[in-house]
Amino acid sequence: MIERTLVLIKPDAVKRKLIGKIISRFEQVDLTIEEMKLINKPAFNTVAKHYPEKKEWLQLIGQKTIESYQKYNFDLKKDLGTEDTLQIGKQVRKWLIEYITEGPIIAIIITGNHAIEMVRKMIGHTAPIFADLGTIRGDFSIDSAEFADKEGRAIYNLVHASGNSEEAIEEITLWF
Repeated sequence: MIERTLVLIKPDAVKRKLIGKIISRFEQVDLTIEEMKLINKPAFNTVAKHYPEKKEWLQLIGQKTIESYQKYNFDLKKDLGTEDTLQIGKQVRKWLIEYITEGPIIAIIITGNHAIEMVRKMIGHTAPIFADLGTIRGDFSIDSAEFADKEGRAIYNLVHASGNSEEAIEEITLWF
């Protein structure tokens, strides 16, 4: 099944000059770069639409953060000022918007057989510390949610990839 998906190479990867290494990973498995562009300064409004203010999504992000804190016995209330999943999700969303707008990004439309699933497998776990070696995040980043939260920022995880076909359509339309 031929699919299209969106990949964003985030500011930390651009800054570290990993663009070519990341793109070559996709090309090595016969995925096609259909379209690509450099965005020197991502617009706040575009990034704010990319990370939705949907309650369900915010609570999911908040819950993931709480689980990370519990796993490592960190003080959620001390570091983030709340234990409310929605409020934590809103904070993480704010950090994500700041992260994506802090520098240039590369937006890419990738096409290929089962492109969405293939790209997601190739980039690895959202938290690089849990990403398997051999994935983009596992090979090039070691950031963690705990470290990022304590610094009051998003996780530096190099890339974004659409999670499903509906998301891919929305994100491609948004960025292209």
